[in-house]
Amino acid sequence: MHCFFIAPTGFGVGLTSTSLGLVRALELAGLQVGFLKPVAQPHPGDLGPERSTELVARTHGLRPPAPLAQSQVERMLADGQLDELLEEITGLFRQAAQGKDVVIVEGMVPTRHASYAARINFHLSKSLDADVILVSAPEDESLSELSDRLEIQAQQFGGPRDPKVLGVILNKVRDPDFVRRLKEQSPLLRGDDFRLLGSVPWLDELNAPRTRDVADLLDAQVINAGDYDQRRVQKIVVCARTVPNTVQQLGPGVLVVTPGDRDDIILAASLASMNGVPLAGLLLSSDIQPDPRTLELCRGALQGGLPVLSVATGTYDTATNLNRMNNEIPVDDRERAEKVTEFVARNLDLDWLRARSGAPSAARRLSPPAFRHRLIQQAQRAGKRIVLPEGSEPRTVQAAAACQARGIAQCVLLAKPEEVHAVARAQGIELPSGLEILDPDRVRERYVQPMVELRQNKSLNAPMAAAQLEDNVLLGTMMLALDEVDGLVSGAIHPTANTIRPALQLIKSAPGYRIASSVYLMLLPEQVVVYGDCAVNPDPDASDLAEIALQSADSAQALGIVPQVALISDSGTAAEQAKVRAATDLVRAARPDLPIEGPLSHADAARDGRTTVFVFPDLAAGDSAYKAVQQGTQAASGGLMLQGLRKPVNDLPRNVAVDDIIHTIALTAIQAACADTDQGA
Repeated sequence: MHCFFIAPTGFGVGLTSTSLGLVRALELAGLQVGFLKPVAQPHPGDLGPERSTELVARTHGLRPPAPLAQSQVERMLADGQLDELLEEITGLFRQAAQGKDVVIVEGMVPTRHASYAARINFHLSKSLDADVILVSAPEDESLSELSDRLEIQAQQFGGPRDPKVLGVILNKVRDPDFVRRLKEQSPLLRGDDFRLLGSVPWLDELNAPRTRDVADLLDAQVINAGDYDQRRVQKIVVCARTVPNTVQQLGPGVLVVTPGDRDDIILAASLASMNGVPLAGLLLSSDIQPDPRTLELCRGALQGGLPVLSVATGTYDTATNLNRMNNEIPVDDRERAEKVTEFVARNLDLDWLRARSGAPSAARRLSPPAFRHRLIQQAQRAGKRIVLPEGSEPRTVQAAAACQARGIAQCVLLAKPEEVHAVARAQGIELPSGLEILDPDRVRERYVQPMVELRQNKSLNAPMAAAQLEDNVLLGTMMLALDEVDGLVSGAIHPTANTIRPALQLIKSAPGYRIASSVYLMLLPEQVVVYGDCAVNPDPDASDLAEIALQSADSAQALGIVPQVALISDSGTAAEQAKVRAATDLVRAARPDLPIEGPLSHADAARDGRTTVFVFPDLAAGDSAYKAVQQGTQAASGGLMLQGLRKPVNDLPRNVAVDDIIHTIALTAIQAACADTDQGA
């Protein structure tokens, strides 16, 4: 078992963010990672659990031990009980290390109230025989000053040439050229004894609080909550000028600060909001309530989600208070914590850290972070073209732009180009070059005759086909049927049936399969599993059930999940037990190499811990189990994936987040690549 001790070189270096990213980076290396924050250091206003421990628990699904209270540590130090303190912390470390390959230990931050932090960090690193990683953030200092500061901090742990002092992670790097110049000028970083283990650029959006956080920190009156749980403050604009000189400032993520009697600014912000600009909100100062008649005119914006807050302080004092806000991630801001985690992890020297940590102690289950990381890498290699029928939906546009920019897939947005560009302007989305926008009205006619030919056994004529092709999902499915694209993703604003029905009607079965089926990808805290069939076949017979099991196992294998199949029967009826037993025998005969058990109860299969593919006897059983697991474990769903078709089609949940759309596009690209291989393409 390996231990990394991360120690800050000063206050405000982003130690918690670094912890989150380091845990994720090592998870992506296939390691089981534990975490320990030995001593709690609450920030002013913190009333709940210790921030680092709680954020790691919520973001990574870990259960770190609760840290010691700072008051207890200070009392033991005052009584000369350093050895007893270290023994107690070592006990916490053993708890964190159970069943783990590596443990991240987050050191204390030196503050005015914790001048002893450096002493504790030194003794802890030695007691735990830990590798030490310094964390620093370039401030207003020269290259030589930063180099000297790193040298001094390294000396506290034995010096930069001590084999246990590994190097430094630089956080919040604002100048892209800073690291290159530091490596050239710093003697510390010229050799291999003390390494630069990561350089994390400054990114404004990672420091953007929710509008609700602003309301809480300022103790503001909430006039209209709107979307204040989702909208983020990326820029603060104090509006004291006239409306014509203000409107250009009203962009995505802007928090408009203005006195409560500036009806003109309130109306201008509301108009911008109704025109699709996602402002962070209105913050009205000077303890002046807006005129009710003005708010009545703004009703459309308020109902559309525009948050409106009010504070008693004047505009100047309000702006000052906003600039003094604590930028730490709130423990309940899972979205921001996840983004910070992923961003930091991507900017660390993962290969070196993996090599230093050693190989995993045993074969490991694929965790959700490792699963997502693998998806992106596989999709980038696949190079597939994916059509998105909901082409002007804001989350879809943002996901398509990200996929295009990162090389995950060549996305085709089915939408009016002017609508897509309007969404991009309003949402602050940069559309990368090469992103394809296809106007449905310009291409619809050419799919009428091919659709008539595909559906001739259903007596479909040209007028009927033209009418049906008004539905962009069906139009995209025709593009897929004619091999003009490699896959389709839809469902952000359409019911599941709208995505599935055209696929079943127009896309032929894959070679070797008679039926199509579906699976949900269930992202449990510690692993990803597959649930099938949950949407297509209401009551499959034994032969169908066997085919669903084989399809589900193949889907799992394609996505990097080692298939261990369980055929589930919870009803206890003789007929269901017989059907499941017969299906199990059919699978064993077809694929003797595939690990499969059945009939098993869902609880027994889940408790075993090895099962990665759960196959249910009918839709009712699958749906019930899916909902129970979501509610009981807070598991996320990776969306609905169709299988058994010649070309991949995947459905999104209605409340889908942008990152989930990106990952669904990625898995669709991977399915397409596997389909090409199976068909000899």
